[in-house]
Amino acid sequence: MSAPAIVGRREFIRVGAAVGGGLLVSLYAPLPGGASEAWAADEKNFPLNAFVRIGTDETVTVIAAHSEMGQGVYTSLPMLLNEELEADWSRIRVESAPVDKVYNHPVFGMQMTGGSTTSPAEWERYRKMGAMARTMLMQAAAKQWNVDVSSCRAEKGVVIHAASGRRATYGSLANAAAQLTPPAEVSLKPAKSFTLIGKPTRRLDTPSKTNGSAQFGLDVSVPGMLTAVVLRPPVFGGKVTKLDATEALKVPGVKAVEQVPSGIAVIAQGFWPAKLGRDKLVVTWDPGPNAGLSTNQMLADFRELAKTPGNIAKKTGDPAGALKSAAKTITAEYDVPYLAHAMMEPLNCVVDLRADSCEIWTGTQFQTVDRASAAKVAGLPPEKVQIHTTLLGGGFGRRANPASDFVVEAVQVAKVAKAPVKVVWTREDDLRGGWYRPMWHDRFEAGLDSSGNPVAWTHTIVGQSIMQGTLFEGMMIKDGVDGTSVEGAADLIYGVPNLQVDLHSPKIGVPVQWWRSVGHSHTGFSVEAFLDEVAHAGGKDPYELRRALLASQPRMLAVLDLAAHKANWGATLAAGVGRGIAAHFSFDSYVAQVIEASVEKGGVARVHRVVCAVDCGQTINPDTVIAQMEGGIIFGLTAALKNEITLKDGKVVQSNFHDYQMLRIYEAPKIEVYIVPSSANPTGVGEPGVPPVAPALVNALFAVTGKRIRRLPIRPSDLA
Repeated sequence: MSAPAIVGRREFIRVGAAVGGGLLVSLYAPLPGGASEAWAADEKNFPLNAFVRIGTDETVTVIAAHSEMGQGVYTSLPMLLNEELEADWSRIRVESAPVDKVYNHPVFGMQMTGGSTTSPAEWERYRKMGAMARTMLMQAAAKQWNVDVSSCRAEKGVVIHAASGRRATYGSLANAAAQLTPPAEVSLKPAKSFTLIGKPTRRLDTPSKTNGSAQFGLDVSVPGMLTAVVLRPPVFGGKVTKLDATEALKVPGVKAVEQVPSGIAVIAQGFWPAKLGRDKLVVTWDPGPNAGLSTNQMLADFRELAKTPGNIAKKTGDPAGALKSAAKTITAEYDVPYLAHAMMEPLNCVVDLRADSCEIWTGTQFQTVDRASAAKVAGLPPEKVQIHTTLLGGGFGRRANPASDFVVEAVQVAKVAKAPVKVVWTREDDLRGGWYRPMWHDRFEAGLDSSGNPVAWTHTIVGQSIMQGTLFEGMMIKDGVDGTSVEGAADLIYGVPNLQVDLHSPKIGVPVQWWRSVGHSHTGFSVEAFLDEVAHAGGKDPYELRRALLASQPRMLAVLDLAAHKANWGATLAAGVGRGIAAHFSFDSYVAQVIEASVEKGGVARVHRVVCAVDCGQTINPDTVIAQMEGGIIFGLTAALKNEITLKDGKVVQSNFHDYQMLRIYEAPKIEVYIVPSSANPTGVGEPGVPPVAPALVNALFAVTGKRIRRLPIRPSDLA
C-alpha cells in the first residue's frame, strides 16, 4: 500500500527521512520512509521523531521497535520514553514499528526481538527520544509565549510557565514542535529523579487482551483472503513422489491443492475446509536421507563422541595434570532432549502478494530477516515488502527463525494461490514441523583436593550447532566452536583454577534453532547439577561450596545469599521434602533459585516452592521482572518434568499436548521472586529465569531420595 504524497510545510519530514537524516542533527531519529509520508499527511498526529507521535486529542503514541510476545515491552518501552517526555501516562498508547533501519536493534544492527536484549539495548535510546520530544514541545511553547525555555517546565502532558501562569498542552503544541530542528544533545534524568522507571506499572496491553480487541496473527483477516494449511513431509528433507488430490478437491470450500517447496498446500475458504481437504490427500513420500534417524541411536552416538576430544572452547591452567594429581575424581554424564517451543498461538502468516508489492501480517521476532527472505521469494526489492507485526502469542525464539521458514512458506503459497492467503499451522504441524532446541549430551570430570575443593573441571559437550548454515555462522562460530553451544560452560562463573570445555557439533538432519535461554538451557542444568555432585563428593554443603567458589563474583554471591536466606537454607523441612539450590549467570543477569520438592507415590516429582533471587541491574518495571521470572520458572519446570521430542524411523513421535504436556495449574508451585536493587544498566530478564530451574529441582530430589537424575525429562521410573 503506497502512502499519499505530501507537499507544503511538512515536506521537510519526507526529505529528511529520504536522506537518512542527513539534513537533521545526529541525535534525531528520522522517520521511516513509508511511515513518514503517512504520518506527515495526518494533520491530527505529529511525529516528533520516529519513536513518538502526539495527537491534537492529547494521545501519545509510542512506536515499539520490538515485538510484544508477552514479555511486556509494550509497557517498558513507553515507560522509558515517557520518563523523559513527561506526558500524561493515561494518554499513552503503543504501535508496532514498520520495518525500517531506524528501528534496528542498537547492538545487532537489525530489527529483531530476542536474546533478552530489549531493555538493555533501548535503555538510553527511548529515554533520549522522550527527552528530545519534551525539549521540542517546551521550545514551541517558549516561542509562542516569547519567554526563555529555561523558565518553562513540563508536567503530565502540559508545558507550564510558572512566572506568568500560562499553560499549554502537548496536543496544542505538537504541530509547532514538529517544525523545529531537534536538539543536538539532550540530558537525561538521574535515577533519583525517576517517576516511572523502577515503579510497578500496569501493562498497557492488558485491556485489549482482556476485551478481545488485541490483534494476534491468527486474528488477521483481509478482503478476499483464503486460508491454507500445508502437508509437510513426515521425515525432515522428504519429497513428494506421488500426489492424488482428487478427494481433497471435493471438500466444499477447497479451492486448490498446490505443491510448494515445503510440501503440499491446500487452499480453501476458511481453515476447516483446508484442514479437511488436507486429511484427504493421498501422498507417496520419498523419505530421503533422514529416514533412519532415531534419538535412541543419537544418544548412543553422542556418548561415544563425548569420549573423544572436541574443539576447545575454553582452557585455563592444566586440567589434565590437575586431574591426575587430584585426591579424588568424579565423572558424570547428562542428557537433555530436543524440545519444541510450543507457543500458545501456533505459527501463522498472512500474505497479500501483488505484482509490485507484498504485504505481510504476522507475529515475528525477526522483521529485517523476514522481510529480506520474503522479498527474495517474491522477486521484489525489500522496500516493496511491508511487514505488519501483530502481537505474538508466545515466541521463545521460534518466531525468530534464521531461515524465515513460516514467512517464506506463506509467500510461496501466496504465489500459487494468486490471492491474499493466511497460512495456518496446527498444533501437530508445530510440534512435528521442526526447528527445535537441540538434543545435548554433557560429560564431566572433576578433580578434588584433600579438602574437598574442586581444582580441575573438564566438560565435553555434544550437540548440534544452531548457527551453522545461517547468516550468523561467520560471526558466531570460531575455531569450530559455536558460542551458543558452550555458553554457561565456557564462561563458568565459579573459581575453578583448571578448566577445559570442548565441543562436538555433529551434523544431523533435524532443524534446530534457539529456544528460551538458548545454550544456557542445557549448560545451566548440567553444570549446576554436576556442581552439586562435586559438593557432596567433597563433603561440602552445596550452598557453602558455591559461596566459596564465588569469592570474586560479588553480584552472584549476593543473589545466592538472598535466595538461600529467603528459602531458610539449612532449616528443617517436613518429612519427605528436599531442598536444592542452583545459580546461573546468563544474558548478563544473575539468578539463584532454591526449590523444595518431594516424591509422590509412583515416583511422581512434586515441586512445592521455588524461591528466586535476581540481579538484572536497574529494573524498569518490577512487575515485568517478577512475571518473567515466574514464567521462566514454569517454562523450566515444564521442560524438566514433561517435555521431550523424540524421533523414530526419522519421524517425530509427539504430536499434541496429550504427549507433549504442559505443567498444569494444580502442579504449579508457590513462587517467590526477590529483586536485588541495582544502579547498573538493565540486563536481560526474559530468559535467565529458566536455566537454574531443572538443576535446583534435581538437586532437591537428590536431597530427599539420594538418587541422582542426570537425564531430562524426569520420569517416575527415575524416582520410584
